[in-house]
Amino acid sequence: MTPPIPSFLSSFWQDAFNLKQHLQEFLHLDVKTLESKLAASQKQMAELGHKDFDWQQATAFYQDRVKDAYLFELGAWHLTSHDYIGNTLLLIAKYAQGRVLDFGGGIGTHAIGAALCPDVKEVVFCDINPINRDFVKYRAKQLGLENKIILCEEMPNTESFDTIVCFDVLEHLPDPIQQLLKFHQALTDEGKIILNWYFFKGFNQEFPFHHDDKQLIERFFQTLQTKFLEIFHPYLITSRCYRKW
Repeated sequence: MTPPIPSFLSSFWQDAFNLKQHLQEFLHLDVKTLESKLAASQKQMAELGHKDFDWQQATAFYQDRVKDAYLFELGAWHLTSHDYIGNTLLLIAKYAQGRVLDFGGGIGTHAIGAALCPDVKEVVFCDINPINRDFVKYRAKQLGLENKIILCEEMPNTESFDTIVCFDVLEHLPDPIQQLLKFHQALTDEGKIILNWYFFKGFNQEFPFHHDDKQLIERFFQTLQTKFLEIFHPYLITSRCYRKW
């Protein structure tokens, strides 16, 4: 059964907030080239990870080396997983309000969805990849959201947020536990945080840039359960919603 879709999010189910056209225009590609790059994107990212990824240089990898490859991988995922991504947007719409932080926001789908929510004042989109930031800046302008989405490279250290979202990012960080603690500090007392993670390198090592260390994962969940209380939601997705204890 498809859950009710609010009118302000309906364009995602039509064309993923016009994602294909945005990719084409931003990267100056014809349709055939774009389709080819989308189809090959996961393999390309895996090859890049096996060749160049080093946890000691993780920031440089995502900041400088992946370039536009991540746009294609994320684009392919968001275009072929409408219902899954859509349910994530419905979860955001249920809780997003005030100031929203989208940490590691990638191609901007979640930031756009949050910015469209009527109770959201502004969205701070944070991503260390300059191409991602430029692409989201372009998308925001095309969708008339340039005054509602603020772009930054690093999470502001002294600001607070009513809503924090972080999808498919924690497994990429050198220290995901420290990031949880930063989220806890930045979240307002009545705020909500929506997270997911994938601490798994894949059945065929297709995600060489993911954490899968058992001790680190155990400490991550200990920290999560110490600092946050889960709030039930009905959507069949991996993302979870929490508030502070």
